[in-house]
Amino acid sequence: MRTIGAAAAELGIEAHVLRHWEETGALTVPRDGHGYRVYDDSALEQARTVLKLRRVGLSLPEVRAAMAPRKQDAQAVVRAKITALEGELARTRQAITFLQHTVECRHRYLDDCPDCAHFVREP
Repeated sequence: MRTIGAAAAELGIEAHVLRHWEETGALTVPRDGHGYRVYDDSALEQARTVLKLRRVGLSLPEVRAAMAPRKQDAQAVVRAKITALEGELARTRQAITFLQHTVECRHRYLDDCPDCAHFVREP
């Protein structure tokens, strides 16, 4: 059994983050007879899962949904996040391609280069 401070230190986060996760319903932590949070192994493992899901970009509502008891519900949220991340990745790749071209472009201004103008017109 760990206190909130010990659990936070073990996870490398601040105690207020754990409190916030609990307030938003992303984390369930048992209490002792005095009302203090008690981080047993199960609560700490749940907190690790929340932390990992947050670090890969899920919002707290998405985390709650991804930790739903029904696997199908959880998978739907994760699939939607994968789709969103793939879109971001495609936009990032396009940005890198455009920036690499502008670095190597022999034209001084984007308007003077047909390739740059093509990039600029892309959505």
